[in-house]
Amino acid sequence: MAARSSKTPVMQQYHAAKQEHPDCLLFFRLGDFFELFYEDAVTASQDLEITLTKRRDRKGKPIPMCGVPAHSANGYLAKLLQKGHRVAICDQVESASKASRRLVRREVVRVLSPGTASDLSLLKSGENNYLAAVCEQRGSAGFAYVDVSTGEFRTTEIASTDAGDMIEAIGAKEVLRADGNGSLALKDGRPDANAGCGYLVTPVEPWVFDSEYGERLILETFELHNLAGLGLESQPTCVSACGALLHYLKETQRTSLPHLDPPAYLEQKDWMVLDPLTVRHLELFDPLYQETRTTLLLAMDHTATAMGARLQRSWLLRPSLNADEIEQRLGAVESLCKDTIVRSELRRELRPLHDIERLLARITLGSAGPREVYNLGTSLRRLPTIRQFISELRGRRTRAILDRLDSLDDVCERILTTLVEEPPATVGDGSAVADGFDPALDELRALQRDSRRFIAQLEQRERDASGIDSLKVRFNNVFGFFIEVSKANLSKVPERYDRKQTLVNAERFTTPELKELEAKVLDAEDRIAAMVAEILEKLRLEIASQARRIRVSAGAIAEIDVLSSLAEIAVEFDYSRPRFTDGSEIQIEGGRHPVVERMLERTSGDRFIENDVYLDNADHLLAIITGPNMGGKSTYLRQIALISVMAQSGSFVPARRAVLPLVDRIFTRIGASDNLAMGRSTFMVEMTETAQILNIATERSLILLDEVGRGTATYDGLAIAWAVAEYILGQVRAKTLFATHYHELTALEGLHSGIVNLHVSARQAGEKLVFLRRIQPGTADRSYGIEVARLAGLPQTVLDRASEVLARHERSEPVPPGTGVTAFERKQASIFEALPESISEELRNLNIERLSPLEALALLHEWRAALDE
Repeated sequence: MAARSSKTPVMQQYHAAKQEHPDCLLFFRLGDFFELFYEDAVTASQDLEITLTKRRDRKGKPIPMCGVPAHSANGYLAKLLQKGHRVAICDQVESASKASRRLVRREVVRVLSPGTASDLSLLKSGENNYLAAVCEQRGSAGFAYVDVSTGEFRTTEIASTDAGDMIEAIGAKEVLRADGNGSLALKDGRPDANAGCGYLVTPVEPWVFDSEYGERLILETFELHNLAGLGLESQPTCVSACGALLHYLKETQRTSLPHLDPPAYLEQKDWMVLDPLTVRHLELFDPLYQETRTTLLLAMDHTATAMGARLQRSWLLRPSLNADEIEQRLGAVESLCKDTIVRSELRRELRPLHDIERLLARITLGSAGPREVYNLGTSLRRLPTIRQFISELRGRRTRAILDRLDSLDDVCERILTTLVEEPPATVGDGSAVADGFDPALDELRALQRDSRRFIAQLEQRERDASGIDSLKVRFNNVFGFFIEVSKANLSKVPERYDRKQTLVNAERFTTPELKELEAKVLDAEDRIAAMVAEILEKLRLEIASQARRIRVSAGAIAEIDVLSSLAEIAVEFDYSRPRFTDGSEIQIEGGRHPVVERMLERTSGDRFIENDVYLDNADHLLAIITGPNMGGKSTYLRQIALISVMAQSGSFVPARRAVLPLVDRIFTRIGASDNLAMGRSTFMVEMTETAQILNIATERSLILLDEVGRGTATYDGLAIAWAVAEYILGQVRAKTLFATHYHELTALEGLHSGIVNLHVSARQAGEKLVFLRRIQPGTADRSYGIEVARLAGLPQTVLDRASEVLARHERSEPVPPGTGVTAFERKQASIFEALPESISEELRNLNIERLSPLEALALLHEWRAALDE
């Protein structure tokens, strides 16, 4: 009790809120600021780079504190969420005037975390903000993820070992798991505190993952009778993961969630799997080097809305394996390519749209201001025109989009007739509701306007009556209305004035008439504010009741936006419609890299060199590609993968012609780096990635290998590369492109059916190396390493010496002209020092059949002596 008594009533209130949320930074509202105390203040001051101050309790003990202005709190919250903190907002839930002399009541109104943020200022418009949950059971895991800022909600079943990859692939910001379950391979901790960890792991009580509890939450939240319609009736781990997400959202958001989609069950067989390593190597979303803008998403994303940008990213992350789905998308893109007028008009109507999905989420969560509600209304106002343009297009997909796109005239009219044309960002002074909407509100506003006119008239009457020309009637929040008279005119003040406040240069007074007026004006203002708040809350509830219609229409808008964007780039950059077959062949004529092509045109105006590719499951299963560094081998590998990704996401592709199979996975082994923190060298990383490919790839996969085995000794690496190629050919049977500088691997073409040699052509003119960047059959004559080193700027002395050493080794270690294992074995033997030419010549001319043992022994002694000399 003694410790309790040392706290002021306000601090008692603070400690009660903090006790409920010990794992959160507590933003505690005091007047116009959110304050943080104790350890929270120390942490926040460091992460926000703001001043740490202190206050003293009743016993004089210092309490660390820091604070941020309430009106600009969102920017500070964004920084804390990016650093992986959870933040509880403890706000005033009643006005100071209603509290009178009591302590203003404060409650935690919301808990923010990296995975539950919905404020537009805290999010990237073109990316989803996913909260995920993982429920492990006997080697498999139910995986669910939700974006509370848009309403997207999905679940699937995966191997528990794939949980980390799945989290990274979707870019989840926060992951829920049962407290004490450390068997899952998740990178626990704050995002900026762990190398490579981009998500926060939040442990929750194990009972939250109970499948029966999860089923009950799902049925109650979405008003369902059973799970059959969701495809979850036989997926208990998925139900558990979905239930954990719903429990967490209800605990943190403190409101209903009508904008959420029911959880959609996905099967991994429905989309091409792209693991995080492949996504990174192909630069789908992030460049390998941050100073460049070389991602496929940047090259493809011409969407007009934030909703479309997120859907475009989703399609690239999960290219479809459903042939009918792909063909429907391609058909819609083709229709939009052909109808230039409709496409341009559609895009013109889409550009002004606000982010309907996220505005809807903020409205249903009760955090949207009047201006955001109005922005939703102005966006919905364009839907009838968009529907009209879509109706002019042909194709199954556009008809399906039209069926889903509700014009929402009733919701739009309700919003726009309720609010003024330029509403304030917050409820504020009660000006958000339009005149004429509510007669009672109009009466109060008239009274308020009349009161102001009456104040002006009263001021003039008092000046005339007192003879004080400088007399003014003023107002502030502390003293209300008052009459202010300067010190020089105090002698003229009438006796009926009651003194209210003394200033340095003036006195303030009141009168019975002014008190009566004050009561009317303040009462009108309070009633107006209360009435406007009530009208806006009613409007919010009405919009929330139509959340399902709005959410479905927003999804249709996003889809037509993506399809029109894909048509735009197809026309602008001369892409062609890919054709999918049931066969196994990859036939690409005139293929181009969609990103490099764009960069060349932008930076140098050069034309990208087109290349063909043909792979099948018989004679052209594995292609060995040789040629110089910088010649274009890696670009060639990547462009084939990117064409497959683009095609299966529903896009036209950068090629004159493309006939493709459906690829279930793409694997890449391109470059490597040390991971010393995990105790793994470059070569260990390389071998781990290669092992994953060999163990997981199927006949329907596409494998891209670049310089396998270069991280160790030359002949170790060559042996591994040789064995990997043979394993893929004999066991995996996946179509593979294998770029290498091990020219010895080209011998595999003569040993095995299914392997072909390709090379990147180059020409040397004097000392200058010219890259032709053309992929042709056969092998490269050499690697041109010294010529590339010359281009890099190595000193001439180094280059000359390198040429000498190379010439000596080429003379002493010639590559055998034959093919077969003997060639490989003879090359392996050359790691020992070559014999002098005289001994080699004598050995070649020796007639071994006529040589006696004694003569052979004598020869060996002679050769040994010669070598010792």
